[in-house]
Amino acid sequence: MLKLFGITLKLRLILLPILYIIIGIIIFKLLKNIINKTTSKKKNLKNYQKQKINTLKILIINIIKYTIITFIILAILSEYGINVKSILAGLGIGTALIGLAFQDLAKDLIAGFSIITESSYEIGDTIEVDNFMGEVISIGLRTTRIKNYKGAVKIIANRYMDNLINYSNNNSLAVVDISIAYEQKEEKIEKVFEDLFANLNGKIPYATKDLELLGVNELLDSAVIYRIAVETEPMKQMAVERYLKKEIKKALDKENIKIPYQQIEVHNGK
Repeated sequence: MLKLFGITLKLRLILLPILYIIIGIIIFKLLKNIINKTTSKKKNLKNYQKQKINTLKILIINIIKYTIITFIILAILSEYGINVKSILAGLGIGTALIGLAFQDLAKDLIAGFSIITESSYEIGDTIEVDNFMGEVISIGLRTTRIKNYKGAVKIIANRYMDNLINYSNNNSLAVVDISIAYEQKEEKIEKVFEDLFANLNGKIPYATKDLELLGVNELLDSAVIYRIAVETEPMKQMAVERYLKKEIKKALDKENIKIPYQQIEVHNGK
């Protein structure tokens, strides 16, 4: 009987760990399939949205995997008569020591997870951090990469991304100031702008609203400054301003309206 009990105990110590592993694999694959099916249902997403979902998916799957592995190991050790409680207590102390040693890494991971879930900024957004302004080209769990207009890429730890300016959250405003000579009639100027606006509205790249003549903005020594404005897509105001300046100059030249420029008069002393 004792011999039979010994054989049964040995089989238990062999079969139960295998059973725990099989159950763990089944649970992991089941949960992984559920996550994959849930995320695959989201179609017609932009590239940055796909990257965010993929990053979250990988993070969740890894958490599930290592949690299941931990439970399997503890269950097997318990079957072999090892005091699991003392191991858990030791793990708690070890985790605390590791946390102290790698607290910056932990801060980066937590901040990265927060950035991805809360959508503080997205890939393609224009942001400014520590006087460095550029386009977000990559968001990871540890770092964020920003590329400025010169092509320089700055890699910033996510724990430092709490104090930033996001220029892509709201539309921008393109503003163009036009110098007109004093001798030009105000009624004529306004008529030229009215005709120009009627021709350009709806055709200006990146503009989200119609052009607006704000009126006389300044009275300088040799010119009257008219201000024109239009709302644009985020960070597209410079492109729109360049486009408007070209079209305004063409319209003014067509009507023989001069744009004053500085001149130097030289007098002969004779």
